[in-house]
Amino acid sequence: MKRKYIAMLALPLVLTSCKDNEIFEKEMYKNVVALISSSYHNTFQEVVPLTGEEYTGYIAASSGGTDVPANNMVIQLEEDPAPLDKYNRALHDADEKLYAKLLPRDKYVIEDYKIQINAGERTGRTMVKLRADGLSPDSTYFISLKATETPGVELNALKNTILYQIQIRNDYASQATNSLYSMTGAANEIVTAGNKKMFPLTKKTVRLITGTEAFENNLEHINKTSMVLEVGEDKKVTIKPFKDLQIKQVDGDSRYPNTYTLEEIYGRKFHVFLLSYEYTYNKKTIHMQEELRMEITN
Repeated sequence: MKRKYIAMLALPLVLTSCKDNEIFEKEMYKNVVALISSSYHNTFQEVVPLTGEEYTGYIAASSGGTDVPANNMVIQLEEDPAPLDKYNRALHDADEKLYAKLLPRDKYVIEDYKIQINAGERTGRTMVKLRADGLSPDSTYFISLKATETPGVELNALKNTILYQIQIRNDYASQATNSLYSMTGAANEIVTAGNKKMFPLTKKTVRLITGTEAFENNLEHINKTSMVLEVGEDKKVTIKPFKDLQIKQVDGDSRYPNTYTLEEIYGRKFHVFLLSYEYTYNKKTIHMQEELRMEITN
């Protein structure tokens, strides 16, 4: 009799367990689609070389589940500023001058706002044509998108948006990395040293702070204190003002001949600029002779 009662009590537990296993297996086998991005606000970084030509990137989606999809799975993309608004508020609260920007519409083309994952495959993608020349290295740019479900397709609710970030680079500096050059030399014949960050502008030009001036992340100060280096095909460097700075190149210095060199020492490679120039800032004129050096690590 006792065994009969035990069996009757155990039966509901067995039935519940079987039902839970069915639900688990059903969830495990589901082909749920997610946009491929990082876990950090669903961002994806595309580092675009400044070449003056169009660059092709991709926005991709993947299917989860134990097995590959048995049928084609299609999702639609649409422009949506809401993910970018959420990103800006989370990072910068009400400080709008720090906000990331939507990539200008004349800088990209998405010809097909559809991503298809073919039967038997895990991923699908759509093409983004990018024209990055003219973008500011001081701004953060995103294409802000969300995916929408189509019949027969389930989206991952946590991965149905993407902030597709465009970062620019050239041969000498990159917005995606900390392009920090070590500086040694002399200011009005007084030995000086420090570090300078370079910013890519075009295929052959970079921007940096002039002399020993401090860097401040505001446009007015950047305009007053920054210079542009243009590297020619012969590796000669032309020095120009970025905006409002008074500066002139000083040629004829054998030690600092205004050149760029890709230097290799014991298998290590370095970008090396040897510069000589004179600039005026805050009514003070300074003659700079400097070497800028950064190891190439990738």
